[in-house]
Amino acid sequence: MKFDKGLIAGSSTLLVLTLLESGDMYGYQMIEELSRRSNDAFQFQEGTLYPILHGLEKGKYLSGYQQQAPSGRMRKYYRLTRKGREPAFRFAGCFITVMGLLSAVLSVLGILFAGPLVSLFADGYDAQTAELAVSLTRVMFPTVLFTGVAFSFVGILQAMDRFNVPALISTVSNLVIIGYFFFLDERFGVYGLAAAYLLGWLLQAVVQAPSLRRLDFRYRPDFSFRSEGMRKAFALMGPVMISTWVQPINLTINTKFGSRLYEGAGVSAMEYSTNLYLVIAGVFILSITNVIFPRLSRLTAEHQEGAFRDTLRQTIHGSLFFVLPMAAGLMVLARPMVSFLYGGGEFDEFSVSITSEALVWVSLGMVGYGLQNILSRAYFARQKGKVPLAAGAASILVNVLLCMALAQRMGVAGLALSSAVSSTVYALLLDIPLELRGEGVLSRSFLLDLGKMALATALMAVGAWAVAGLTEGLLPGKAGELLTLGASAAAGVAVYFPAAVLLRLDEGQLALKMVKRVWKRG
Repeated sequence: MKFDKGLIAGSSTLLVLTLLESGDMYGYQMIEELSRRSNDAFQFQEGTLYPILHGLEKGKYLSGYQQQAPSGRMRKYYRLTRKGREPAFRFAGCFITVMGLLSAVLSVLGILFAGPLVSLFADGYDAQTAELAVSLTRVMFPTVLFTGVAFSFVGILQAMDRFNVPALISTVSNLVIIGYFFFLDERFGVYGLAAAYLLGWLLQAVVQAPSLRRLDFRYRPDFSFRSEGMRKAFALMGPVMISTWVQPINLTINTKFGSRLYEGAGVSAMEYSTNLYLVIAGVFILSITNVIFPRLSRLTAEHQEGAFRDTLRQTIHGSLFFVLPMAAGLMVLARPMVSFLYGGGEFDEFSVSITSEALVWVSLGMVGYGLQNILSRAYFARQKGKVPLAAGAASILVNVLLCMALAQRMGVAGLALSSAVSSTVYALLLDIPLELRGEGVLSRSFLLDLGKMALATALMAVGAWAVAGLTEGLLPGKAGELLTLGASAAAGVAVYFPAAVLLRLDEGQLALKMVKRVWKRG
């Protein structure tokens, strides 16, 4: 397919600048990359490209330097200067300004109205517990501001094809929280935990600052709220916020019902189990979505629908390969894990029991949680927010109705099951429209592979459960719990991956090849 030369000439400068946003390139590499991304729709000639590069370099939009290419030949590479990135940076500055103002206002309102919020969402508390909840709510509300800034930074870095640091930010905050539990919990208590959460979320923004500086990004407040880019951002902001906040909103709903259970202890059980669940599932799943979203957005911009669908299907297939055994492992090892991390002091045997029970049931929703995060990014990459908005609202309603029906009958298990079903419903409501348009993932081969994964997961769960029973009580205290967790996890891995290989799952075959390669090097 060939395009009119006038059209190519008119858009060629923009095409070159867009290409270089993904990294430094030399001339011939740009020609090849543009041809690949456009399925040969755009085919630059050297006589067209190099005058453009020289003009952009002269205008200080690009800078050039000599470097050896992978082929061994010296090439002149081009990179965007700050002037070349100026339009993108201007939009980024405006977006950060909007998100900063919005999240700051929400933080201030949350601090001022903490009392009514606690009364609304935790009406089962006694007076002393309610007073503590109000105080902690005021301490925690600045996380809204830190979150808004941190994820604005994520968007900038991902737009520039910088994925590593954004993928690690959840790990940073989780390490702060885990470190607090291990070393400082007994000394500083619940207020120290609140401070640890604040520090963790603040660090999610701070750790990205060096990467932004390396891109020569400098934040300048910008109030151009009526620009074309901001109008598109505002159109998607509501659906994106609902999609992102489904889990916190559901946790808030569960907290309201949990405050009426076990004299308010249901709140702690749901919060601790959900936080542990999100630490384990969230780091893996959010790392995937941080990488896939920019790629899907780019494929949409390049009108590569086939590659878009293939990328989505491969991502979901690969994610399920890991999420299924992770969910099963959490269910099997819920009690020793909760006891090891939280047990001791005021977190007595009853607290361990109800928290581990909640963890078992909430883990049933891990597959739905993973799928909803991936599928919602597919919609947002296409700048379509209505389906995620409606699906998110429906899933929240499902959670409310199930909490009303199950809370008194099943206790925290009912609340956790409500959350799990809500996540699953959200994922299904996102997938059904894709399936109806022939863009979904449910094919005969996919369902067959899903069955194989389920079988391998079942075998893994049996193996981990057996080893947990054999090692329980061999050593006293935390050492015994750590032994049980480590031995059971190792047994699960030792069963799952060989089973995946025997069942001829692609991921299992890939893992086998990697092991063989490492073995040969050793």
